[in-house]
Amino acid sequence: MRTLRDAAIGETVNVRKLNGEGAIKRRLMDMGITKGTPIFVRRAAPLGDPIQLTVRSYELTLRRADAEMIVIN
Repeated sequence: MRTLRDAAIGETVNVRKLNGEGAIKRRLMDMGITKGTPIFVRRAAPLGDPIQLTVRSYELTLRRADAEMIVIN
């Protein structure tokens, strides 16, 4: 099972599933990360955390711990 944390910089992926429960899952969904949404991985900070994404035509910065909850294909 591959997660958003494993995606390479410059790669476009699609969301398959959101793991997590309660407030964390709701927060990811409120940010526009839902099943089937394409996500482009733009870049990562010098030490690797956080990562910058393009989701639904806007820029989003996400911690790698949160990215691990997003299953991609």
